[in-house]
Amino acid sequence: MYRANPTDGAAWVTGASSGIGRGVALELARRGYKVLATARRQAELEKLALEAKGLAGQIIPAPGDIADRQGQETLVDRMELEHGPLALAFLNAGTYVPDPLGEFGGEGFRETFNLNVFGTVNSLAPLVRRMGARRKGQIAVMSSVAGYGGMPRSISYSASKSAIIAMCEALKFDLDKDGVTLQIVCPGFVKTPLTSLNTFEMPFLMELDEATRRICDGFEKAGFEIAFPRRMAWSLKFLNMLPYSMYFSILRKRTGDA
Repeated sequence: MYRANPTDGAAWVTGASSGIGRGVALELARRGYKVLATARRQAELEKLALEAKGLAGQIIPAPGDIADRQGQETLVDRMELEHGPLALAFLNAGTYVPDPLGEFGGEGFRETFNLNVFGTVNSLAPLVRRMGARRKGQIAVMSSVAGYGGMPRSISYSASKSAIIAMCEALKFDLDKDGVTLQIVCPGFVKTPLTSLNTFEMPFLMELDEATRRICDGFEKAGFEIAFPRRMAWSLKFLNMLPYSMYFSILRKRTGDA
């Protein structure tokens, strides 16, 4: 598997204005990368660039909206024209919208899929073409341990992250032939503005700095999947191997959803 290096080119991080995306952008800059940081809020990206001053690398704002398909295509063109080939991309942008049963199929559900799935595809498509033509590149796509199986109180979120995992599994067969490394990132609960919306207990809740270090270490060392914390990831993987009667029973008890 190809592993990106700061000498190979720039890194691109979407959803970089807050949370995990912001933390990963800073960590990559610490590791010497020129990081092109994308989000809709340019003011937040400017603050992020200032915070990276003095690090081994740098952060350059590259505002964009992942929901804009043509806009993402144009953004990738411009970034590579101005900064050279992208060696590493972390497609992190997405959202979590609580969707109680009474609002099932409403605007929250559609927003979740529009950003988490189609927004990711809008960013991924131009990378696949360019890196594939060069036969060199590394792409990591944000998913979640919630994508391993349906989780209580996460109807649209679990479904969108499952779609990301299956899409990347299928895409990997083709990208392997083109010399492009594809990874998925499946964290558990991390302290971010999105998880602050949760009103339920979050087991193995991880600090943001630790999560971003694990993700960036995974870019350098891990295989197809970067998953943490391991106790949570492997527990959920095991649960999804059980008969459904056991799966539903155990999750109801563990999550207080009985």
